[in-house]
Formats: sequence, C-alpha cells, structure tokens
Amino acid sequence: MAAKSKAVKSTMQCYPIRLHPGQEIRQCLLDFIKEHGLKAAFIITCVGSVTQARLRMASGQEIKDLKGPFEIVSLVGTLSGGEGGHLHISLSDTEGNVIGGHVIGNLTVFTTAEVMIGECEEAIFIRQDDAETGFDELVVQKRT
Repeated sequence: MAAKSKAVKSTMQCYPIRLHPGQEIRQCLLDFIKEHGLKAAFIITCVGSVTQARLRMASGQEIKDLKGPFEIVSLVGTLSGGEGGHLHISLSDTEGNVIGGHVIGNLTVFTTAEVMIGECEEAIFIRQDDAETGFDELVVQKRT
C-alpha cells in the first residue's frame, strides 16, 4: 500500500525539560508545547519514574490504572496536532516486569522526568478523523 502522507524535510530544535515530583507528565508536556507555540513537536527521549499511570491497551477498549512506582523505560510519540497528542509509554515495576500502552494520563512523576522534546521547524502536525482506523490520525503538512 502506498503512503498516504508526504514526508516533510525539516530542521529540528531541541527543548530539554525536567519535571518534578507530583507533576503530571502528559499535561505538563501539552502545556509546554502550547506555551511555546510548537506546531510539530515530538518526544525524542524520556527517563524518570512515575507513581501511577493510566494506559489504554492495544485492543483500544481496555483501560488500565496502574499503581507504581515504575521506571520509565520509554516514552515516545507526537505532542502537536489535536488536543492530546499521541503518546505511548513502557514502564518497568520493582521486579523488572514491563507494561506499556497508549498514555491516557495520570503519569505522576515520582522522582524526576527528564524529557527531550523535538520540534520539526518546517512542518505542522494536525490530526484528522480516519475512516479506516476510526481514530484521529496524524497528518503532516509543510509550513508556509
């Protein structure tokens, strides 16, 4: 199947931030991109820990509320476009077991969250309803 979106070649800016105990990661990141007017922001990397998380599982139906503490093994996704971005996370518990899913919220920082945000300077991310998937999906446009 041919790609439906065209790639946009872009330079990138980096925004390193540190979140502190008690802050909710998803909302802090969304507030940051809004405050800085970022139109094509994404997560480059994130390390840290959380006390809890609310994730949607791969079926798209099941929501899990998790109680930690957990180490953030990976946090990836887009922040711009739509109201909530599109983030996925992998978390490891005290035994090293890993669980992951689509971030709904309640990612409350335990000790720290060190996040590197990237911004594609020549692109704009938007989300549009997709009849094929039933979700609002990413559309990449060139800035004019």
